[in-house]
Amino acid sequence: MAGGGVAKLERLTAGWPLAAVFLAKLLFAALFGVMILSALIVTRLVWQDDWAVARYDALVIFALVTQIVFIWRGLETWEEARVILIFHVTGTLMEIFKLAQGSWDYPDQGLLEIGGVPLFSGFMYASVGSFIARAIRLFHIRFAPYPPFWATYLLAVAIYVNFYTHHYTYDIRWLLFAATLLLFWRTRIWLYIRERPLSLRLPLGAFLSAWLLWIAENVGTFTQTWSYAVQGDTGLVDLGKFGSWYLLIFVAFVTVTLVVRDAMHPRGIRPPARETA
Repeated sequence: MAGGGVAKLERLTAGWPLAAVFLAKLLFAALFGVMILSALIVTRLVWQDDWAVARYDALVIFALVTQIVFIWRGLETWEEARVILIFHVTGTLMEIFKLAQGSWDYPDQGLLEIGGVPLFSGFMYASVGSFIARAIRLFHIRFAPYPPFWATYLLAVAIYVNFYTHHYTYDIRWLLFAATLLLFWRTRIWLYIRERPLSLRLPLGAFLSAWLLWIAENVGTFTQTWSYAVQGDTGLVDLGKFGSWYLLIFVAFVTVTLVVRDAMHPRGIRPPARETA
């Protein structure tokens, strides 16, 4: 069913200019995240404090229903959903820890929360995994040459652990930045907008994705869904969060590779053949 959705999108955009096709696929890949961000904006504009359901709880319900619809309509496969759930759980655990450390705050309250963290926050992490998994299908993405899986797993674990340990010991994020380049610099993302493949280095793809997530982070703060103690005179989220999202992209990506092994080509830099949806 998921493959059928890809084929339908390609038939719909068959006569469109290349840039329009790329944008349509990109937005469709990010559909879950776009819907969550839209819900943040809409609820901020219309929600009243005296309503029976708290805003945060409404966001949890909306995100849960959206996830169910995605699986029901084949926008995500069950296999993808299970792996995205892993990132959902690890993201929620990190939120609980970071909230306790005072890294950020949720100014409102709701019933559906753990450790002061509203449960919709996990769906925001899940939207990152959803985007990666869906983009791989929509753009028929292949990664080549791909580094050894064991090395990518070690990197992802080191990044995730550092998000916790840097509060107590030395922050090794600069070493982790270097490790992403060392491990993935030769890896190219081969993507197909139509028949002809395009490519970019994987760290550049992670950089661009982190930039989009930093923008989404600002949407969250401008809608007062969460807030940081320090945001500068402009009210923008500190650029240090951009680096955090860059690293977290690799955690999400490596998690998704658990179910997209066919997209990884360990040898050669020639564009792998596109598979028909």
